[in-house]
Amino acid sequence: MLRTLLLLLIISGLSCSPSTGYSQNKLTPDAFEAMLKSDSTVQLVDVRTPGELQSGYIAGAQNLNIQEADFAKKINQLDKNRPVMVYCAVGGRSAKAASQFSSLGFTKVYDLKGGITAWKSAGKAMGY
Repeated sequence: MLRTLLLLLIISGLSCSPSTGYSQNKLTPDAFEAMLKSDSTVQLVDVRTPGELQSGYIAGAQNLNIQEADFAKKINQLDKNRPVMVYCAVGGRSAKAASQFSSLGFTKVYDLKGGITAWKSAGKAMGY
């Protein structure tokens, strides 16, 4: 119950941010995990290279390599009405990706603060 309340407070705080342009909706590993568990409509996107996936990924993530020329085209194949959660290695590329998602009309975009490195450091479950 406390976890659900915490998640609702986090989400309501994020929804108060300006709707024009991308606002930095960065979530800690704990908040990111809670949102993944509580919302089955989330589209989880790993923006790292395929080679980086060998070191582990968050289960259920689809890989859309931000360094590929058709990245924006692949983004547009996702549902703009569903939340998108992105991550990379440490947060730089996922911040750029989150901004791109927002500029393409996605309204619910969340970025894992510290990337997969922070996820691993927090002891979160990994897929291999």
